[in-house]
Amino acid sequence: MADVDYRKLWKMLIDKGIKNKTDLIPLADISSNVLAKLGKGEFVSMESMQKICKALNCDVGDICVMNEKSSVESSAGNE
Repeated sequence: MADVDYRKLWKMLIDKGIKNKTDLIPLADISSNVLAKLGKGEFVSMESMQKICKALNCDVGDICVMNEKSSVESSAGNE
């Protein structure tokens, strides 16, 4: 199981002078539900990610990182 880390996105917003996360809604044409999921580290659609990347002129890897949960537990069963 994996989760998503969007800290790179929040840092990019600050670096670009965007002080409120909610400013991303009209900038990237995303819904408040998508913003809420981003805030909780939940998965969002690739369409939403594409909109954000287009608005910020960046790539997906510039705004999120996939983190593996329980990697020790899952690899222990493979030994």
